[in-house]
Amino acid sequence: MDLGTTGIWSPELRLHPDPVEIHEAAAELDQQGWGALRIPGLGGGDILGDAERLLRAGENAAIVTGVLSIWRHTPEDMAAGHAHLRREYGHRLLLGLGVSDAAARRAGGTYRPLAALNTYLDALDRHAEPVPADERLVAAMGPRLTELAGRRSAGTHPFLVTPDFTATARGVLGPAPLLAPYQAVVVDSDPARARTTARTFLAPFLGMGHHANSLLRQGFTEDDLAHGGSDHLIDAVVAWGDLDAIDQRVQAHLDAGATHVALHAISTEPGLPRTQWKVLAPPAR
Repeated sequence: MDLGTTGIWSPELRLHPDPVEIHEAAAELDQQGWGALRIPGLGGGDILGDAERLLRAGENAAIVTGVLSIWRHTPEDMAAGHAHLRREYGHRLLLGLGVSDAAARRAGGTYRPLAALNTYLDALDRHAEPVPADERLVAAMGPRLTELAGRRSAGTHPFLVTPDFTATARGVLGPAPLLAPYQAVVVDSDPARARTTARTFLAPFLGMGHHANSLLRQGFTEDDLAHGGSDHLIDAVVAWGDLDAIDQRVQAHLDAGATHVALHAISTEPGLPRTQWKVLAPPAR
């Protein structure tokens, strides 16, 4: 599965209320040449149905669940759904799996993410129509999950990370596995306005324990995480500015060992960020 070097990560491709507009936007993104379209888990729901809508809209881009929670979707349902979509659309669906869904973890029991993910992957392997290792990936922020991702899946899709993290993850993975970091972008060269836009999106994530702990492990401080994020934090995890500035951040990830960078265009405007997607489109770069 060739994802190319850049793709789109978009909650709007699941949340927008008009399915016709989602279809049209996905077809446009496919024609623009993006290697992959990623949709987040968003707490459950019919993520494979939403993935199928995107598969139906285009012919080339891979569709990635980036990522679904293993606490909210059974491996049996995901394996069966993946097999159905593979028969209908070929090898274009990459099943992204995550373990850090805090709301789902409150259901009870001891939280052992490594063991839980191994068990989930075992179930995908045992299914009558298994999900091949190269058609699934793992959201990993620590070295043990990153090592597991490289050993039992196509690779990893880390969230809110810097190029320095990408370099460290590549060292753990080795040269072959997919390393596809998420990268938030704001197409705006005004520093104050761009940072305000970024904070509006990032503030809820900074209050989530697993994301906060990941950022602290990356070298940021508690002060950096306060009040929606310091300028230092915002500038490190969000690429803002003109196309050249954003391209420099993408290239920094690629130089650090990323295989593919998933761009999330953050905008204050309602609806699908189609204007930003056009600006960022691969032919323009």
